[in-house]
Amino acid sequence: MTPSVEQFLGNEIPCYGLLKPEDVQQPLTDLLNEAEEQLTVISRSSEPAQWETVIEPLTSATERLGRLWSAIHHMGAVMDSPQWRELTNNNLEKVSRFWSRLAQDKALFEKTASITLDPASGQLSESRQRALTNSLRDFRLGGVELNSDAQTAFTERSARLAALSQQFSENLLDSTNASKVLVSHANQLLGLPEAVAQAAKEKAKSEKLDALAVFGLQQPSLIPVLQFADDRPLREEMYSKNARRASELAEEGPDHDNSLLMAEILHLRQQQAKALGFASAAELSLTSKMAQSPKQVMEFLLDLAKKARPFAEQDVAELKAFAKTHLALKSLESWDVSYVGEKLRQQKFSFSADEVRQYFQVQHVLAGLFELVQELFGVELRETSKADFQPTGNASKAQTDLAQCPWHPDVRLYSVRRGAETVGYLFLDLYTRPTKRGGAWMDDSRGRRRLASQLQKPVAMLTCNFMPPSEHRPSTISHDDVTTLFHEFGHGLHHLLTEVDELEVSGINGVEWDAVELPSQFMENFCWEWDKLQAMTRHVETGEPLPEDLYQKMMRAKNFQSGLYMLRQIELALFDLRIHHEIVEPDLQKASKRIMATLNEVRSQVAVLHPPSFQRFPQSFSHIFAGGYAAGYYSYKWAEVLSADAYSAFEEDPQNYATVGQRFWKEILSKGGSRPAIESFKAFRGREPSPEALLRHSGLLEAA
Repeated sequence: MTPSVEQFLGNEIPCYGLLKPEDVQQPLTDLLNEAEEQLTVISRSSEPAQWETVIEPLTSATERLGRLWSAIHHMGAVMDSPQWRELTNNNLEKVSRFWSRLAQDKALFEKTASITLDPASGQLSESRQRALTNSLRDFRLGGVELNSDAQTAFTERSARLAALSQQFSENLLDSTNASKVLVSHANQLLGLPEAVAQAAKEKAKSEKLDALAVFGLQQPSLIPVLQFADDRPLREEMYSKNARRASELAEEGPDHDNSLLMAEILHLRQQQAKALGFASAAELSLTSKMAQSPKQVMEFLLDLAKKARPFAEQDVAELKAFAKTHLALKSLESWDVSYVGEKLRQQKFSFSADEVRQYFQVQHVLAGLFELVQELFGVELRETSKADFQPTGNASKAQTDLAQCPWHPDVRLYSVRRGAETVGYLFLDLYTRPTKRGGAWMDDSRGRRRLASQLQKPVAMLTCNFMPPSEHRPSTISHDDVTTLFHEFGHGLHHLLTEVDELEVSGINGVEWDAVELPSQFMENFCWEWDKLQAMTRHVETGEPLPEDLYQKMMRAKNFQSGLYMLRQIELALFDLRIHHEIVEPDLQKASKRIMATLNEVRSQVAVLHPPSFQRFPQSFSHIFAGGYAAGYYSYKWAEVLSADAYSAFEEDPQNYATVGQRFWKEILSKGGSRPAIESFKAFRGREPSPEALLRHSGLLEAA
């Protein structure tokens, strides 16, 4: 084991900055071999099958391997390089085959099943019983009950799926980075926020381009152009290049085309489902979720669409009328929607999104967020110092500089404390860069686990893509960005504030995928509370907090175009569900066309705005083709019912936030996946969930 990997795996705080691609290959191979050997020992052991003789040693055998492999993936996502890609791609098949072998080990499956049949199993804790139930399900979903030939085919498909998802992500990042829009004249920058225009000018200089400014397709560049740029051809060019990413129409050509990749991914998922006896990949996906069937999800989404559609139609009519009357636009094109929406908001509510942005400096937003978390859940976040670092287990006793733990100078590391006790650690990586994949997400670096008297503390990593600070100006973010930060922080809290000691169901582990968004969407609600906004806002020039009159304008505009937004989310969820339930075409060319045709069918059913024919959204839909949301994108809306209802408990008792917050922590955050999510929700609310709060918060209750 190389010293850097030994320190990464053994220290109290994992040091990602020490990991180098050239140092990781041999430790990864060693951990794979060790896990294989231990798996064989456990399977062949004649000891009575008990938690201590099967589950504990199995978890120990695989946990360090899983953490190192997860770190390799993470480094590829945030510090992309040919070396990290090569390491990942060279080992994808080996790692995938190991997990398939584990899932298909009949002796291990039988040993696990026999634990549940032991009369003593009734004495197991709730979390251990839940872990066993999940484990038996996962064995079956991994193909343990298939015959030998079917298992071999299942393993081959799993390995191929892992490779395809990785290639999908790489293509999307490369295609995003390949496109640039050059600006030669100052009048093309009219309407843009000063900070955005200045960043584009500095980028042109740093890249030594023959242009006044340059824009890329990363979100901090793309979104402000579409929202604020007065120059319509600039908006059209940015929209068009973004809409064609990772497709046969991409600006750089078809080198990064994901069309056939997504068709093959879908085909292999359908084959896996059929091998396990399911009618479709959607049915297979729902076996580990709260929802019971594709039909139930479809009805849920279409019911929401019915409620949202009148509002969405009104939104579009208002946009078109305003565009024609006030902006002299005879037609409302896709590259006009954000721009016209922003102009309309300014007219209706007398403020702009950029005006609001000036109050949200990242460092003050974080301070307000940390203060809220302390009020609600009784934990403090503190930037780490050397006193926090204590090597444990077999780790090197050499004191590693904490500055080496983050993977980039922008990354900050925090300890999460309850009183004098440190309960976990959080990495924050907030700013965009070319080596980082787009979007925002929370990664599980390490889960909580207790073995004998030793407690392994959880570590989470939160990633966003905000515009970084410049030499003369701190980073400011939009209110939408603030909501994104709170959302991902909710995931982090779910992982970090667990009190479950079994790794299999601690934190976010074992939580049904359509409930995992409950804490994240729950946290978004606090971005709209007056006292919380006061605590997190400081104007970038005056230092004044958000004024009440501007806050009131924001509140009046809170549900501006909420019908449109709701239908857009439903459109994506229906598309995802339908392709995973209906498309079984083995011909990849035909399947690729069928995917686009299905999206168009869904749009004709629920959408009120339709993009141009050249748009290739599925080719960049990484949530379902390279993430964990296959046949599960509906989870955002499903969990939003839970999160809105959960937040309504705070609205009902506004004088006792701390008390209600402690109950939310105790019944939901601390429980992790140790019991069904619906039981955790009912323990918190005292009843079944109701969609009324979601409709009310979205301004759609009148249509209910």
